[in-house]
Amino acid sequence: MARLEKIGAFGLTEPAHGTDVVKLEATARRDGDSYVLNGYKRWIGNASFADYVIIWARGDDGHVGGYVVEKGTPGFDAEVIKGKTALRCVQNAQISLTDVRVPAENRLANVHTFRDTEKVLLASRFCVAWESIGAAVAGYETALAYAKQRKQFGMPLAAFQLVQYRLSRMLADITDMLCMQFRLSQLLDEGEYSMPRVALAKMHYTERARAILADARDMLGGNGILLDYHVARHLCDIEAIDTYEGTDTVQALIVGRDITGYNAFVPMVPSH
Repeated sequence: MARLEKIGAFGLTEPAHGTDVVKLEATARRDGDSYVLNGYKRWIGNASFADYVIIWARGDDGHVGGYVVEKGTPGFDAEVIKGKTALRCVQNAQISLTDVRVPAENRLANVHTFRDTEKVLLASRFCVAWESIGAAVAGYETALAYAKQRKQFGMPLAAFQLVQYRLSRMLADITDMLCMQFRLSQLLDEGEYSMPRVALAKMHYTERARAILADARDMLGGNGILLDYHVARHLCDIEAIDTYEGTDTVQALIVGRDITGYNAFVPMVPSH
């Protein structure tokens, strides 16, 4: 996989467990020199054609582990999810696991609890934060180019005060995002990054990217909904980016827990 000779997939999310994926229900039962996997996964990119799919499942001890399922293993079925409006280039799949038997050595050796899974999420959220910046930059550059060449009332849109204001706000947000991400990258190199810091970045970037792309779409007028200009595609994609690898709300609660010391993830059941 590191040499790009094989394709992998990350099977964590389930139909009933996205935000609360820590409560995943897929099981891995030890049977002699094998593990038997049962359950379902959903929104798993590459799963329909990957050579290896890492399935995260709960073992006999109640802890979550990672199990490598190789292509063609009996009982493993991946069906592509159709009808997506966002990230259409990614083939996400729903996985059904029916008595999928994998050798005991296919269990990831250094995964003992869900906290080990979070190490992967820490890295992936950092990467998704970059995706938000890329989408925002694309929206800004398209809007700027369009405003310079499109004329209304005999003048380029770029000559109007309101258009210049919107473009300036876009650039300010993008500059803010890039500076913040640059610092986060330094902390990553120094080993000083943490989940709250990464969550803060992903939360902030996706929120600003959505606003930038909405403004860009509006500035292009009717042309903003045409795929020729790509803004509509980026606007759809940012909706998916805002959700996966932790929603805006989840990122905020991670940050909130860190700065206040209170865990607000699970609401309290009212007493009667």
